[in-house]
Amino acid sequence: MIVKDEFLSRLRKIFDLNLYEVKVWTALLSRGTSTAGELSNISDVPRSRTYDILESLDKKGFIVMKLGKPIKFVALKPEEVVERVKKNLVQDANERSKRLETLKGDDVLKELTSLFTQGVKFVEPSDLSGSLRGRQNLYNHLDMMVRDAEKTITIVTTAEGLNRKLEVLMPSLEKCKKRGVKVRIAAPIDNNNIKVARELKKVAEVRNMQNLKARFAIIDGNQIMFMLLDDDKFHPNYDIGVWINTEFFAQALEQLFELAWKEMKPVK
Repeated sequence: MIVKDEFLSRLRKIFDLNLYEVKVWTALLSRGTSTAGELSNISDVPRSRTYDILESLDKKGFIVMKLGKPIKFVALKPEEVVERVKKNLVQDANERSKRLETLKGDDVLKELTSLFTQGVKFVEPSDLSGSLRGRQNLYNHLDMMVRDAEKTITIVTTAEGLNRKLEVLMPSLEKCKKRGVKVRIAAPIDNNNIKVARELKKVAEVRNMQNLKARFAIIDGNQIMFMLLDDDKFHPNYDIGVWINTEFFAQALEQLFELAWKEMKPVK
């Protein structure tokens, strides 16, 4: 059986399998039913590894083991495999989420927090900075900053960015409002995001920013996160941001923003 390396590589990425697993799986698909020995010969996978690979594929829902002598393995329809893999991923994610939730009151989390707290004491505030790559990572970090906000949140974004902010930040912004945190959001408002802007008005003061294109956030006048690229021109995976803890620069930027804020029209 000859299967192109490019196809095997795609299967590995899509289904999160190793090379031996995709070789044995595709070999079984081509046969329908087969023994471990036959699959080893067809797939060019060492016989000593084939049983382990088949057991792994069985646990992951890709194949079915048929009892008998010799033991045979049955391929499932690719459509059925996709459904099984999806269900297993959801179940695994739910189980991991539950385990992480139990950490909230666990001594493990307390010890980790203690390590971090003690470590931060020896770090200069200006050293608490870093770069982030990928829009999902950017939003994860921004959401963390928003959740930790105590007094003020200032967010400047693009027209399309405003739509994303609603989806990603709304739950955290609602909690901020309950805590009395003052939230301001500035973005270009058009027909494509006016509904989103009005929805965000429930938790923030939103104004129309037409003469400025920027992407940044200021939290409590001491933390800044700003994006370096135009989100219209770059793929989300290549988005880059910088986060820095700097009261001096954050307050200076907020004062400059204040001048522009006064000229912006509130969303009605």
